[in-house]
Amino acid sequence: MPEKPDTAASAPPAEEAAETASGGGTAAGPGEEPPERAAAPERKGVRPGGPSGPRPGAATVRQGELVRALTALREQLGAFDFLLDVPGVQEAREARDELRGQLDDYVLPRLQAAGAPMLVVLGGSTGAGKSTLVNTLVGARVSATGVLRPTTSSPILVCHPDHVQWFMEGPLLPGMGRVRGPAPDAIAGDQLVIIASEALPPGLALLDSPDFDSVFEDHYEFATKLMAAADLWLCVTTAARYADAQVWQMLQRAKENGATIGVVLSRVPQGDGPGGRPGSVGQGSSDVVEHFGEMLDEHEVGDARRFTIPETRIEESRLPEETVEDIRAWLTGVAEDVEDREIVISDTLAAVLDSFRTRVPELARQVEAQVEQRAELAQQVEAAYGTALAELDEATRNGSLLRGEVLARWQDFAGTGDLLRALHVQRARRGRGSSRRHRSPARVRALKAALRSGLESLIMSTAEHGAEQVVARWRAHPAGGTVLAGRGDEIGHVSPELSRRVTRAVSSWQDHVQELIRTEGVTKRSVAKLVSFDTEAVSLVLMIGLLGYGTSDVAVEGGNSAVPQRLLKALFGAESLRGMGAKARADLRSRIGMLFDEEAIRFGQVLDGAGLPDETVPVQLYQATYNLEVAR
Repeated sequence: MPEKPDTAASAPPAEEAAETASGGGTAAGPGEEPPERAAAPERKGVRPGGPSGPRPGAATVRQGELVRALTALREQLGAFDFLLDVPGVQEAREARDELRGQLDDYVLPRLQAAGAPMLVVLGGSTGAGKSTLVNTLVGARVSATGVLRPTTSSPILVCHPDHVQWFMEGPLLPGMGRVRGPAPDAIAGDQLVIIASEALPPGLALLDSPDFDSVFEDHYEFATKLMAAADLWLCVTTAARYADAQVWQMLQRAKENGATIGVVLSRVPQGDGPGGRPGSVGQGSSDVVEHFGEMLDEHEVGDARRFTIPETRIEESRLPEETVEDIRAWLTGVAEDVEDREIVISDTLAAVLDSFRTRVPELARQVEAQVEQRAELAQQVEAAYGTALAELDEATRNGSLLRGEVLARWQDFAGTGDLLRALHVQRARRGRGSSRRHRSPARVRALKAALRSGLESLIMSTAEHGAEQVVARWRAHPAGGTVLAGRGDEIGHVSPELSRRVTRAVSSWQDHVQELIRTEGVTKRSVAKLVSFDTEAVSLVLMIGLLGYGTSDVAVEGGNSAVPQRLLKALFGAESLRGMGAKARADLRSRIGMLFDEEAIRFGQVLDGAGLPDETVPVQLYQATYNLEVAR
């Protein structure tokens, strides 16, 4: 950043700031630029409190649209969880939390608080001199110093007295408590200590954050949280530790999060600046300073404003005044110039919003990995019940059902003459009405009940096997254990309501077959004048044939195993019989399929209850990203 921001280069034109968004509401696809943004040159975001151009209300309207789009994005980010341990999930969880935190702690408050002071957050490693630098800039000891910070240390925010009330009650960092400073020695780490100082000009606030390489995990979390809430992040490191990996990780993180960055290289050996005076990195000839500059360029943060502080004496937790002259002049100069301050704030806010173009879609892709795992589990359910249905199809074709009670009742019905008595042979005479209706004999009713009971038992056992197979498949799947979470015994069996539904389905099927016989069983012309029949009895004969009678070792004493097919062909003709058989079998399969679908729904409910995101979640994230671009 130049020492004094170039207004012409940095600030968007007034007409552009007031420009309203246009375009349709169609979602951009993954990784696609919305058409308006792809064709337009790079633009900055809304400038809070800045000029609104020739239409005074336009900026306010657009800012309202932007706030609504960001609020919707925040809601989408909170509408799902990363439950499955897929590759990269921990990074995705952190990225989601950072996005939500930055929206809550910085973006939304900054948009809604035009004219608020510029917040400069100082971050760095343990013993880098952040607190000493804050104390020097303020001219008083307001922050504890030392190589080891107390474990109870809290972030210290110093601002002009005119702004204390705003920081105490304002929207910035809403998740942190507020305490008026000076603070006591022991205070919870989630409290923000607010200290007033006349040494700082209005429009500037300094925040000394915990060390990001602290052995205490909560210090690192607070450091990253505060970095994301900064209008300007000032990274402080030392000549001895600037090459530490964590320094560059934090700089990269700040860059990706859109922060305006400044860097301070402290404890530089004397002589690195001209005449031993501290100066900018480019003025020095020291190998350390030059290497630090090369690393800044290598990590693509070479445009950060750079300062050096020499190794010098520290008295009363403060540096000599001359060592911080350049830093003070830069910060106060930007803060005191309203336009320059707004440019810094606007540039940072715009960079944060620009970062959402990649950060949100990257998060959506991580959600898609979770959705893919969910889809695989859903496919396992479909496959298990599909296999069960195929097994049941085979069992209802190969005659295996016609054993035990069903076979005994069929033999009793077919072998005692009741089958023939179900057919009433008579001469066709003029003026005669239809044949008399007969009450079904007991053997017909017994066969029908046995057939229904056998079919119900087959469906129930097959459904039980299907549920067991789903649980077994899920347990073998990497994501299945998380979803089951001790529920395997609960859903590894058929539902309590299935027995009742199966009874109703089988009874309805038997009625359907009987209705087919009555309405579609057109007999041969030569037989129609001579034969009438009991539809219930003949429907049972059709069911016995459909279930595979004569296709296995099932037989009736006396050699009449082919009775169903011979009788039905003689009665209806081959073509009519094929049509009725196909309809009856399709109806049975449809009813069983619906029963299995209802059973499979339970596993879908388990997936929903586990909180796994479905395919709509990444689509909504892509849509929210597109809507944000339109609102900008």
